[in-house]
Amino acid sequence: MSSSSFGSATPAVLVLEDGSRYVGRAYGATGKTLGEAVFSTGMTGYQETLTDPSYAGQIVLMTAPHIGITGVNDEDKESRQIWVAGFVVRDPSRVVSNFRAQDSLDNDLVASGVVGISNIDTRAVTRHIRSAGAMRAGIFSGEFFDLSEGDQLDQVKQGVEMTGRNLSHDVSTIDPYEVQAEGERIGRVAVLDLGIKTSTVKYLAERGFDVLVLPQNVTAEHVLSLNPDALFFSNGPGDPAASDAHVTLLREVLRADVPYFGICFGNQLLGRALGFGTYKLPFGHRGINQPVLDKATGRVEITSQNHGFAVDLPIEGDHQSPEGFGRVTVSHYSLNDQVVEGLACLDIPAFSVQYHPESAAGPHDANHLFDRFRDLVIAKRTNAAGDDN
Repeated sequence: MSSSSFGSATPAVLVLEDGSRYVGRAYGATGKTLGEAVFSTGMTGYQETLTDPSYAGQIVLMTAPHIGITGVNDEDKESRQIWVAGFVVRDPSRVVSNFRAQDSLDNDLVASGVVGISNIDTRAVTRHIRSAGAMRAGIFSGEFFDLSEGDQLDQVKQGVEMTGRNLSHDVSTIDPYEVQAEGERIGRVAVLDLGIKTSTVKYLAERGFDVLVLPQNVTAEHVLSLNPDALFFSNGPGDPAASDAHVTLLREVLRADVPYFGICFGNQLLGRALGFGTYKLPFGHRGINQPVLDKATGRVEITSQNHGFAVDLPIEGDHQSPEGFGRVTVSHYSLNDQVVEGLACLDIPAFSVQYHPESAAGPHDANHLFDRFRDLVIAKRTNAAGDDN
């Protein structure tokens, strides 16, 4: 793949599976890429978006019109690489203006082989996706731009749909690794890496946990053999209905009475482990300005989100877990569309949220959930000590 530069005149086209076409200019690498077209409403934090493993397999459109002015740096990466399948912006910045920048976004996209497109009406594309729903798409530039419209659309329709797709094996660590606790040590948390971000590990360690990050293919027997004080499921891409092995693992660990906290994908998997269903949202929630109501406090938190699936459960009342884990309540829900944004188990030490409380670019309204997790582990240990006496 060859590179494009700021203001490139190299033509490119975004093709959606319903036949919609948007012609613009190549941005980043030139070539062809396929994925699910989604939009992110964040006005900042594009580097976090690009390096968030939850975006694997997706062509991400930024609704903010001007992207790239702060460049990129090594410190703000949320994982080891860029994960998006493609990148769509309206106006790429012609200059980099930030004292922390080490390179331009354009150069970073080229180095990572990420095919993108610029100079299209991203508002029109966003409104179309909101109406028609997230769908398969492709970006074509360079020699692929010259393909016929029919050939381009056929390739898009041959792409893999997100429903039924398991991407955990693509984004998870291959080898386990451990990060030591900072300050007073609380215990050891086993983390299932389904697409974890660097900030998550950092915030867990800051709460006094030795953080043992495990590959996604470990077994419940292996997790329990480590004798962890708690279990954590990270964010990640894909359809939770295609992750039966992770659901089985979680059920076995929950039955061993190990405290649990899950975020994003980990929330959906807790829902399925408890015996509830999940479903695909029309266009998902993506961005750093998503309002969520905490039912326990009545407080509205502005949250960072990236998900296309949700737990299928009424937001009012208590519900009995079909898998025998007792009472469950919806602890948080979206103020935009009343989608489930959190689960709290009332009879076992487990809870989860659908959003990203570790959001590095902000907001930080929900960062206190890591404190709640720490308190849950301490309370569990205290109660166990009391029972022994």
